[in-house]
Amino acid sequence: MIINNFNSKNKFIILISLIGICISSMAFSADTDTDSKCSNIPISGKELAQKVYDRENGDDSTAHTIMKLINKRGHERIRNFTFYSKDYRPLIKQLIRFTSPADIEGTGFLSIEKSEGETDQFLYLPALRRTRRIVSSQKSNRFVNSDFTYEDMERRPVEDSEHKMAGEDKIGNIDCFVLESRPKEESDSQYSLLKSIIAKNIYIALSVEYYNKKGKLIKKYRTIKLEKIQNIWTETEVIMEDLKKKHKTILKINNIVYNTNLDDNIFSRQNLGNW
Repeated sequence: MIINNFNSKNKFIILISLIGICISSMAFSADTDTDSKCSNIPISGKELAQKVYDRENGDDSTAHTIMKLINKRGHERIRNFTFYSKDYRPLIKQLIRFTSPADIEGTGFLSIEKSEGETDQFLYLPALRRTRRIVSSQKSNRFVNSDFTYEDMERRPVEDSEHKMAGEDKIGNIDCFVLESRPKEESDSQYSLLKSIIAKNIYIALSVEYYNKKGKLIKKYRTIKLEKIQNIWTETEVIMEDLKKKHKTILKINNIVYNTNLDDNIFSRQNLGNW
């Protein structure tokens, strides 16, 4: 476990070891002590889910990200993309544009949250020069052959699930809440249960277990690295693991900037197809 306190007073790193998940949280604890009393006040599962949903992500952000796909034999494939996000409060729009390698370069993914609680998703395929809408029956499909599905690529409205506070836990020295979320039948989710370990005070999921409709654990998500950038806690490295396929997807942010007043036109279908 490593913590680096950078010269910039707005930036800390917490590195969560992949082996044994060993965390030292001195910098984390010092930074969140002012909210420690609040974390001891009992809250409901729904209230916790809402805090996770509403946590600070800036007005907008641009991130240059590496996607690493690892199969059960340990073979790796590397992809690069730029991720744009803008918060229209309470709705968010996002765009992903792959920049390499050549076989995926130009592929774009646009996500637009709607006031009714739904999310419109569009995938642009440069080889076909066309954009297709991701319909609800496709939300369980894998996003560009990663271990994230299209459902995983959208925020889940709090009202779409029944939430239960299932106790408290620790990852290393970090105090956490345990949240169990069961998607409602009408939400058309591929999951029956999501069990999340939520860091107190900053309301970020350090771990999520995904259970299928038969109640079987099928995937695990972990936050590997947190950085405080421009005073915003940011997951700069995460991993999603498909337990059946023994396949992993690692997302690592190389650079991210917040609050640059991104142009609204970035998040349009017209721009999605401009490649």
